[in-house]
Amino acid sequence: MAKKTKEARVQVILECTEHKASGMPGTSRYITTKNRKNTPERLELKKYNPILKRYTIHKEIK
Repeated sequence: MAKKTKEARVQVILECTEHKASGMPGTSRYITTKNRKNTPERLELKKYNPILKRYTIHKEIK
């Protein structure tokens, strides 16, 4: 039997920081995966926000 180990890859949700600060209705969120061993800190990526119609910084939530 194989050992049960804690999985290294986990799903994370990225949320737009500029949209949240602007107070406009709606949110821009993306779901992606990350390797918990290699990147223990929160992810921060530039993704497209369709409501603002430009690329903005999306930070990991939760």
